[in-house]
Amino acid sequence: MSRTDRHTHDVLGIGLGPFNLGLACLLDPIEEIDAVFLEAREEFDWHPGMMLPEATLQVPFLADLVTMADPTSPYSFLAFLKDTGRLYSFYVRESFYPLRREYNQYCRWAADRLSSVRFGAGVERVEHDGDAYVATTHDGEVHRARRLVLGTGTVPFVPAPLRPLLGQDAVTHSAEYLRHKASLQRRRRIAVVGSGQSAAEVYADLLDDIDDHDYELVWLTRSPRFFPMEYTKLTLEMTSPEYTAYFQGLSDRKRRELLREQRSLYKGISAGTIDAIHERLYARQVAGGTDTTLLTCAEVVGARATADGYRLDLHHTERDEPFRVTADALVLATGYRAEVPAFLAPVADRIAFDGEGRYDADSSYAVDHGRSEIYVQNGEEHTHGFVAPDLGMGAYRNSVIIAAMLGREVYPVERRVAFQEFGVPERFRTPALEEVPR
Repeated sequence: MSRTDRHTHDVLGIGLGPFNLGLACLLDPIEEIDAVFLEAREEFDWHPGMMLPEATLQVPFLADLVTMADPTSPYSFLAFLKDTGRLYSFYVRESFYPLRREYNQYCRWAADRLSSVRFGAGVERVEHDGDAYVATTHDGEVHRARRLVLGTGTVPFVPAPLRPLLGQDAVTHSAEYLRHKASLQRRRRIAVVGSGQSAAEVYADLLDDIDDHDYELVWLTRSPRFFPMEYTKLTLEMTSPEYTAYFQGLSDRKRRELLREQRSLYKGISAGTIDAIHERLYARQVAGGTDTTLLTCAEVVGARATADGYRLDLHHTERDEPFRVTADALVLATGYRAEVPAFLAPVADRIAFDGEGRYDADSSYAVDHGRSEIYVQNGEEHTHGFVAPDLGMGAYRNSVIIAAMLGREVYPVERRVAFQEFGVPERFRTPALEEVPR
């Protein structure tokens, strides 16, 4: 029998990753907004398959759940460190970049302090009864709210040529790497496919254990080199409100072009990880060598299981030459994609989609036709740019969403933070009727 929460909340958040958790923290002190957040998992757990012991965030601790919106919030990372007795240790460590495990602990700490969060509450469907949205969970609980904030995040993505291998015993996406690591290491040859930070971290982790398990290790990337993430200051200014607004004003075609060109800004490898891998390879070379291959320009065009393992048909993008790699195990570090969850089907007619079936988010991250009822977190890369998954912009986005809901800024929304200009400054525009020299 269903259990119905007959109260109508102001806000219902579905999914509890860092972005919706940050929203829950920022809404907590606002008495005029009654919110509830539903999460299918039994506890907060952020990318558990890649929770490697020494992996760090790629953004400083200021990019926590709340600080960039409210530095005085009791839900800040520094408040967590103080509460857990680690503030001075973090200070002595002299690094702005928390360990990934530490960030996960921090998020759990924050979630435990929120009365608005419901774990073990996976949403089965969302309907609209004429007055409010009605969410029914898998165990029959019903929650009503006037607004939705979708924080279901992204899901592991596997390119079409590799999909025939899905479900095979020794083939895993990097999202599940740690769960399958032990079984992978019993194989003779392991291939890692991917270009970004996850691929690099998996390769480095397997390289560390290669002597203990005596396997061969191959790293394949389609990119022409092992791209470092660009982290210079003026480039970082592109993670800003004004660049987001500039990106929104571009045509769909230009936005697609830019997202392809900007991959190294957010899908590259940290310079520290690249240098650490090279140092390990050099030390092994001095000690006699390591059975490993790193190969760029290797585009997978086909894949299939064979009696000997898995065959990857590849195309060398610069030499325009076909070749083949066989492996006994594969780790597919091929990224993530945003998806529209199936539970929204009953209210799909209330949501604005683009021609490719993606959310058509406006400047306030609203995706309903009236632009006031349904908001999205990290599902708007195609409209707002590569900053969508950036933890550092989460508090900004939540400040914008809260302001849109209330009609006022509880948390001041920065309009300008960059020294550079994006687009043509008004003072330099050519008057419409003026003849432009050719």
